[in-house]
Amino acid sequence: MAMNPRLDRLQPYPFERLARLLEGAAPPQALDLISLAIGEPQHAPPDAALDALTRALSGFSRYPATRGLPELRQAIADWLTRRFGLPAQSVDPDRHVMPVAGTREALFSFAQAVVRQPGAIVAMPNPGYQIYEGAAFLAGAEPLYLDCPADTGFLPDLDAVTPAQWQACDLLYLCSPGNPTGAVAPLDYLQHALALAERHDFVIASDECYSEIYPDESAPPAGLLEAAAQAGNTEFTRCMVFHSLSKRSNLPGLRSGFVAGDAAVLGEYARYRTYHGSTLPLPTQAASIAAWQDENHVRDNRAAYREKFAAVQPVLGAVMDVPEPQGAFYLWPALKRGDDEAFTRRALVEQAVRVVPGRYLARESGGRNPGENRLRLSLVAETQACREAAERLARLT
Repeated sequence: MAMNPRLDRLQPYPFERLARLLEGAAPPQALDLISLAIGEPQHAPPDAALDALTRALSGFSRYPATRGLPELRQAIADWLTRRFGLPAQSVDPDRHVMPVAGTREALFSFAQAVVRQPGAIVAMPNPGYQIYEGAAFLAGAEPLYLDCPADTGFLPDLDAVTPAQWQACDLLYLCSPGNPTGAVAPLDYLQHALALAERHDFVIASDECYSEIYPDESAPPAGLLEAAAQAGNTEFTRCMVFHSLSKRSNLPGLRSGFVAGDAAVLGEYARYRTYHGSTLPLPTQAASIAAWQDENHVRDNRAAYREKFAAVQPVLGAVMDVPEPQGAFYLWPALKRGDDEAFTRRALVEQAVRVVPGRYLARESGGRNPGENRLRLSLVAETQACREAAERLARLT
């Protein structure tokens, strides 16, 4: 039976490729398996969110609205204003905010609503989150891979894109802090991207789901709405940001996030979503309100990740090139010798550690894959397990 031919362009997901690579491989029985592969937070979620969820269970008997509860939109608007120092009342909860069922769902579906014509360009970081690429393909667009090498601070070089390419671009995905590199885009970088969007008439989708995990408590990563407001764009024209409770609040299974920004774009995306039908159950919204209103658990979360980085980086840094991430909970080390796929298989078979080859998170561009011979390590296990995994990996080099 014939299906949508665009489905044939979808690439196997990194973890499908990892499963094939490790097929037939078994860890040594004498060692406990430690996984640094999947970026699934393992810290405890906030009690306030779980309590709110339990109290709201009767809400499963009602259909939720696409736009979500007014109380949730207000909690999100208040959080955005506090977190990014936005002008008071600049974020209108009725015009600028919409809850979504996690950033993955929204980042994917957003392209379907934004891409205006077949063959348009959707630009994205390389390496990056594979959802951006899949969204481009299913929207009938062409992905433009923007390499993020070490010599650009692991950020896409926006000036390497030609004016003709920008003119054909409908959508630019950015991710800060970046997955898998941990790179943070500074305010002037984001404002440069906004100037390009204004000049060439495209929308920026800024994936900021790791924005609350960073090493310096006094220097949180900048956000796209913050950059827009500081440039005088308080209507957030051409700006859309995507945030989630998965990483910030250790609630990946809640599937709760939001999209915020340009009211005109959001209005059309909301119209799309009335058909798409991916709304948040009312108990989920109640838990989300509690989570967005509390910062204590988020600070504790950051402290736990800082402890892990302090335990792991010196061990791996002695045998690998380990860039210090500016945010998120990943390490993106380069092997000094050997191949990332071969190393990944050895890590499981010899040391019972599961990692992801860097090449699986990137695409070949200009004759090379910018993830080749790197690894992505997710520091989501407990600190002692992360350090033990690092020590085992160091033995392989």
